[in-house]
Amino acid sequence: MKKILAIIVCSVCCDFVAAQTYTLEQIKDSALHNNIAIRNARHYIEAAQQQRKEAFTKYFPNVSGTGLWFNANKGMAQTTINPSEMISPELGASLAQMLPAEALAALANPISISMLKNGTIGSLMAVQPVFAGGQIINGNKLAKVGEDVSRLQLQLSENEVEKTAEQYFWQLASLQEKMKTVEAVDTLLRDIYKDVDVAVRAGLAMRNDLLQVQLRQNDIQSQRLKLQNGISIVRLLLSQYCGLRDTSFVISYQSDAPSALLSRQDHDQALLRTTEYQLLGKQVEAASLQKKLAVGQNLPSVAVGAGYNYHNLLDNNHTFGMVFATVSVPISDWWGGSHAIKRRKIEHQQAQEQLADNAELLKIRMQNAWNGVQEAYQQLQISERSIEQAEENLRLNRDYYRAGTSRMSDLLEAQLLYQQSLDRHTDAFADYQNKLLEYRQAIGQ
Repeated sequence: MKKILAIIVCSVCCDFVAAQTYTLEQIKDSALHNNIAIRNARHYIEAAQQQRKEAFTKYFPNVSGTGLWFNANKGMAQTTINPSEMISPELGASLAQMLPAEALAALANPISISMLKNGTIGSLMAVQPVFAGGQIINGNKLAKVGEDVSRLQLQLSENEVEKTAEQYFWQLASLQEKMKTVEAVDTLLRDIYKDVDVAVRAGLAMRNDLLQVQLRQNDIQSQRLKLQNGISIVRLLLSQYCGLRDTSFVISYQSDAPSALLSRQDHDQALLRTTEYQLLGKQVEAASLQKKLAVGQNLPSVAVGAGYNYHNLLDNNHTFGMVFATVSVPISDWWGGSHAIKRRKIEHQQAQEQLADNAELLKIRMQNAWNGVQEAYQQLQISERSIEQAEENLRLNRDYYRAGTSRMSDLLEAQLLYQQSLDRHTDAFADYQNKLLEYRQAIGQ
């Protein structure tokens, strides 16, 4: 019959106190909400989302405003005009009859003209890309891939945090089970001590037998101290890792061994849902988009725009609007760009080959994890049989000693074998739970 054991994480003196109870799922959930690695991974997702939104703005017109005010020490446009050089002889004869002598004399002198000494210029422009070689579309797709990658990396971080939290959990449970074994063995030795003490007083046993029991009891006390320290340290580690405020808590778990081995999954199908394989697929997708971006950077770009302008350069406020179209052809970049495209093609090919190679490694990891589950399950079954055999051996040796047909050393050796079989079963149970977790993560569950 299955039973649920509440294992109280003790203090150094191993006193049991009322505290919060946590299951394995609650421990892992607390770790996922409080672990620093998970918080950092979520920040990366938020940053990737902002990058995707930033890339989406490239679809819209680029609006810019420009303002300029200047005041020069002299006019930026200066020239000298000689009117006499521009007047023909016929026109000069006509002007001589019409104008006074002073005016005619002025026309013979050069005139200096200076403009644009100060002024104000302002413009508001909107430029809409029409064709950019696919750079905007592929840039948005690449940003989306980056967001997907950050989510997959969060999943990897969650897997690692869950694995570490569960390892601490079963390590704590294992130490506590060994503490229970020590307590049971201590009770057994006290019973043996009573029997031997009575036999020594009656002259049926030697005092040396009593000393052997006392030595074994001292060894048990030493083991208890080591286990108490181990429980205290693992409790602190689990509290820190999961963000638990109270370091005194209770863990509950199912202690019965599984009745049947977990069924093996189809590794070819499981490969597609593993986070590692999906990440490799995103690397191939990103390499393909970067290749397309390299091609787009060497294609002509076309844009249309409209603007509104103002200036007072000629001491007169003047405004006007305009529409325009631009075509940009990166002629000098084609030489270097051709090499960039080839480089991106090579990187894309490398990503595809890495996907194929690592897919095989991932399936090997699945098979290795499954082998670990099978071995751990078999070790657990062996340890259960060993407990039954060691328990029967201890019973027989105790009866033999009482009957005077066995030595105390044989009885204590049987007791030690019984304790070792219990400890091996505890280790096998914790190892089986860890192997199950490794296999579930290997197949993407």
